[in-house]
Amino acid sequence: MNFFKRALPYIKNPRLIYVRSATKNLRENGKELSDEEYLKRMFKVKLGYKLDLDNPRTFNEKMQYLKLYNRKPIYTDMVDKYAAKEYVRKLVGDQYIAKPLGCWDKPDQIDYDSLPNKFVLKATHGCGGMLFLNKEEGIDPKAICDFFNGALNLNYYLTCREWPYKDVKPRIIAEEFLKDSSFDVLPVYKFFCFSGEPFIAQVIQNDKHENETIDYIDMDWNFLKLKQDFPNTPKKKRIEKPAVFEEMKQLCRLLTKDIPFVRCDLYVVNNKVYFSEFTFFSDAGFEKFHPKKWDKILGDKIDLSNVVRR
Repeated sequence: MNFFKRALPYIKNPRLIYVRSATKNLRENGKELSDEEYLKRMFKVKLGYKLDLDNPRTFNEKMQYLKLYNRKPIYTDMVDKYAAKEYVRKLVGDQYIAKPLGCWDKPDQIDYDSLPNKFVLKATHGCGGMLFLNKEEGIDPKAICDFFNGALNLNYYLTCREWPYKDVKPRIIAEEFLKDSSFDVLPVYKFFCFSGEPFIAQVIQNDKHENETIDYIDMDWNFLKLKQDFPNTPKKKRIEKPAVFEEMKQLCRLLTKDIPFVRCDLYVVNNKVYFSEFTFFSDAGFEKFHPKKWDKILGDKIDLSNVVRR
């Protein structure tokens, strides 16, 4: 295999670079590393300092603590893109859920005849694994099968030990295609919720595209001097506050009550709010904050008093 072929997976997913570095020796004395030892190695490689599980203080440290010691079965349903719809439906009804169009265990089972001209296909068990499709532009079932056969064979838990993903059943769901004429790519609003209260949010433009930008706002829609792995949007191109911003905050409160930390991701389409997904460990707790003080500010918001270390 030539160099390019060996390097291609890392070009497509740079996350693999530090995963490989942290997991170069996954076994010691013939035994696999425990989740705790694995996370300690990953943390040091990615963030450059030692993970302190005895006295976690920063946001990123507490993300690792929650991975290890806050393991509630309902979290598995909440990260399952199919089961999460039922979770949301029970709490707030159908009005915030993109219309489901089908669910299949394998990509060769997808019934394209039953689907509208535009639709979205998603893997249920992790991040990524999503295709936006338009029948008028042509659909290649073989390419779709190849894409999802790869995606369904990944266990998202393994790379960063994000426990809720461990036992999610890999499936494929189809959803309605959400489109707002004001945007070429629908913005995503990702609310950092602490014990049921949203504190800051990411406002993401051109999500998963080459020119992606991420801004951070407080709950009064003030833009913060804060960034992580993506640049902020130039001031002239910032998104204006949605008319339904208060409704978005209230929805987050209803969906994240009594959880030490969870990110609640939402869309707004023509002034209508839609639930996207839950994320329990933003950036897996391995992304630096700039300025650094925000790691501590957000860490202070996470109450671990009811999380028992085992």
